[in-house]
Amino acid sequence: MRHDPLNDIINTIKNASSIGRREIEVGPAARMIGRVLKVMQDYNYITSFEVIEDGQGGKFKIHLNNTINNCGTIKPRYSVKKVNLDTFESRYLPAQDFGILIVTTTKGVMSHVEARKHGLGGKLLAYIY
Repeated sequence: MRHDPLNDIINTIKNASSIGRREIEVGPAARMIGRVLKVMQDYNYITSFEVIEDGQGGKFKIHLNNTINNCGTIKPRYSVKKVNLDTFESRYLPAQDFGILIVTTTKGVMSHVEARKHGLGGKLLAYIY
């Protein structure tokens, strides 16, 4: 029984990237996880991804480009205001402007850079660098 599918998928991506795999299949294919993968694709941490329907909720087929040093989910899902993004950036990322925090906002799932540009806060989901 899975308690946190996002955590399972992020850990699978991290492990596959560390051993040099170029392609993985992970599931289940949830809408929020697809949005997180889209943010990762926008920042070139993964090459592409697609949904494969298998009759049991679907899976994601993810093409990696092995540029991930570390990634993980943030637990508990902290609520963060736009003025406090720097605090969490220094807590989870190794250096300023190196890596991204993935945040869910009222405008959708985006990186902390985009959230700061739009003046939004939200809940922290994951980090990647």
